Amino acid sequence: MIDAARRSTPLRQSAKPNIMNDQSLPPYAGPSRVFSGVQPSGALHLGNYLGALVKFVALQDQMECLFCVVDLHAITAWQDPALLVAQTREIAAAYVAAGVDPQKAIIFPQSAVREHAELAWILNCVARLGWLDRMTQFKEKTGKHKERASVGLYTYPVLQAADILLYKATHVPVGEDQKQHLELTRDIAAKFNHDFTAPGFFPLTEPLIEGPGARIMSLRDGLAKMSKSDPSDQSRINLTDDADAIAGKIRRAKTDPLPLPETLEELKIRPEADNLVGLFAALAGQSRGQVLQNFGGRGFGEFKPALADLMVACLAPVTQNMRRLIADPGEIDRILVDGADRARAIAAPILAETRKIVGFWPGR
Repeated sequence: MIDAARRSTPLRQSAKPNIMNDQSLPPYAGPSRVFSGVQPSGALHLGNYLGALVKFVALQDQMECLFCVVDLHAITAWQDPALLVAQTREIAAAYVAAGVDPQKAIIFPQSAVREHAELAWILNCVARLGWLDRMTQFKEKTGKHKERASVGLYTYPVLQAADILLYKATHVPVGEDQKQHLELTRDIAAKFNHDFTAPGFFPLTEPLIEGPGARIMSLRDGLAKMSKSDPSDQSRINLTDDADAIAGKIRRAKTDPLPLPETLEELKIRPEADNLVGLFAALAGQSRGQVLQNFGGRGFGEFKPALADLMVACLAPVTQNMRRLIADPGEIDRILVDGADRARAIAAPILAETRKIVGFWPGR
């Protein structure tokens, strides 16, 4: 390789200040498109259903949608190779079981579209170390042991940016914990457009974080997010849980000894009560205030069975469909192969244009 210091033309310097907010840059003029993905790193739970899958189903009738199983992201932490394919199929099954129509939306595995990895490298050379140093999720996941983390985990947000920008996605449904990563995506897009004099090439993607279910908390700790990685299965409702398992987990869910509050102000200072009321509201299509109108002042011994019954009624069809689909991996594989082909049909021309903008050799 030729040392960059010996080049006759100096390397382009870092972006000028405030280019991210430069109003003189022309806006992106392409079609509206949604991208989102879920890691195949464990069983999906109620938080995934309310925070992501329900939104996916609604969005597929509003814009062109790509819903990915992000297996490249999954291996930033160790995954058992013997389980990864099955987990990928399970995530795809959950998409379809929840109501995502593979004829309307594109469902595919990230690793089946190699353009993700190539664009990620290009964007790694656009992003700045200081930007990644500020990513709070990496700090939270690694704590005092960041030297033990994979390089992939550190650059995870850049791959996430590549996932989005590879399809020029204009909107991404995200939780609050991912909002910082989407802001990084916007910064990378703006810097690429500026540095390569390609105004409006990549869109400045907008987050979609509104609506119920944006943040579902653990059943064991109202201050911690419901998570696939929590060692306690009692902390979450899995989409594969049957009615008895759901009822038992809700019955054992952590609460305080007081009756349900009658006002939203009081609810805000009682995290476990707020979480359960929020779950009821999201599943019933109500506001927290409406739930308190019906249950405020009553004990959890009365409220929890009502919540469990509602949860079973909402999730039973999803669980049944998931089990049917998981039992037929051939059907899931057909969906994923078709989705990967459709995704590549969008991604390949965008990456080819990106390569041309960057100045890569065109003769392949």
